[in-house]
Amino acid sequence: MTAATLSLHPDRLLPADRHVRDIARTLYAEVKDLPIISPHGHTDPSWWARNENFDNATNLLLVPDHYLFRMLYSQGIPLGDLGIPDASGSPVADPRSAWRTFAENYYLFRGTPSRIWLDWVFAEVFGLDILLQRQSADHYFDTINDQLKRDDFRPRALFERFNIEAIATTESPLDSLSSHKTIRESGWGGKVITAYRPDPVVDPEFEGFVANLRKLSDLTGEDCFSWSGYLTAHRKRRTFFKEMGATSTDHGHPTAKTADLSPQDAEALFDRVKTGKASSDDAENFRAQMLTEMAGMSLEDGLVMQIHPGSFRNHNQSLFDRFGRDKGADVPVRSEYVEALRPLLGKYGNERDLTAILFTLDESVYSRELAPLAGHYPALKLGPAWWFHDSPEGMRRFRRQMTETAGFYNTVGFNDDTRAFLSIPARHDLARRIDCGFLAELVAEHRLQDWEAAEVARDLAYNLAKSAYKL
Repeated sequence: MTAATLSLHPDRLLPADRHVRDIARTLYAEVKDLPIISPHGHTDPSWWARNENFDNATNLLLVPDHYLFRMLYSQGIPLGDLGIPDASGSPVADPRSAWRTFAENYYLFRGTPSRIWLDWVFAEVFGLDILLQRQSADHYFDTINDQLKRDDFRPRALFERFNIEAIATTESPLDSLSSHKTIRESGWGGKVITAYRPDPVVDPEFEGFVANLRKLSDLTGEDCFSWSGYLTAHRKRRTFFKEMGATSTDHGHPTAKTADLSPQDAEALFDRVKTGKASSDDAENFRAQMLTEMAGMSLEDGLVMQIHPGSFRNHNQSLFDRFGRDKGADVPVRSEYVEALRPLLGKYGNERDLTAILFTLDESVYSRELAPLAGHYPALKLGPAWWFHDSPEGMRRFRRQMTETAGFYNTVGFNDDTRAFLSIPARHDLARRIDCGFLAELVAEHRLQDWEAAEVARDLAYNLAKSAYKL
């Protein structure tokens, strides 16, 4: 069977109505070539530090992307068949065999955002013009690998080719940030900065929590088993991260619960959790208190705060035991924000110098809770399209449910939450198309003038993220 053609339609993702589509085309033409601001993500800073060629298609595109292997795993394909090693070091499929398995099952991604992103990468980055299928697997693998050997496919060259103005990675307080130091000292002009993700030393249920406190003590010279020393250690590490370019923090708690305990009660709670034997209630209350503590530190040092609650992480226990974190088994859960955030907002919500960006995996709270909160408190902004909802329909739902109450300017533009470097420009292109389509509807309904829509399109694609994240 002859391989099907791969071509990207110029009107993909734009509205079907001809009149509205014409407006969307005009708006999209104004923003499609704007630089990329990527303020939150999980790409590997060592890529740009070492600037070495990526080794093969499988390790670049498949192995790091939980969007891909979670779908394949759901169809009964073992992760080892996709080249993903487990903790024991058991043999895994070689890269070519893993790629063939991926290609044979690429049809599973029909209708998903992963298909949109990957087709863009295949066509725009590698110049492929046939669809990925079983019969084209080796052609894809060899074509991609041949190009990856070239200097213009090294990480820094691709960074510049994609017109990335700034990208933030995410690191633990225990990270030395050696890759970021190497980037700085290299003389290369690309802006790759870090973000402070304190979960390993803030969440008592994070694996190795007590050992992590010891490491934090060693790094900072503070006694992180005393409440005052522990807080001082955070301030020291935040200062170091800021010196290394960080403009934000990132908090991936199970819920949005916050607390405002007295200093005595907070210290007593810390004394219980530092033993590593905290109850689940104590763990939740400590995370809640630390969100408020971190908000106070953000007011001091100016780092933007990102709050990412609502994920049941590592839901598949046996998979977690074998393969570790981030293997596609994180599942959205019901979230509550109004009461959960009230202690933090009571203390800091009216501060104009604090920016706390809220994300969610629970779309039921968009119009009921998040939009009214962000539409009132000066400290709050909304981070659209995170993770499961980083998709055409997810973006449309976000705009439709949030805009009437929160407006556009209480949101912070598009955030690509990804470990897959080459999908970043594809994701931004998708977001720009969807936003232009939404704005075109408002123009067609005479709810916005065309020049206003053009301004908003630029803000959503570029200005809001740059401003909110102080980039």
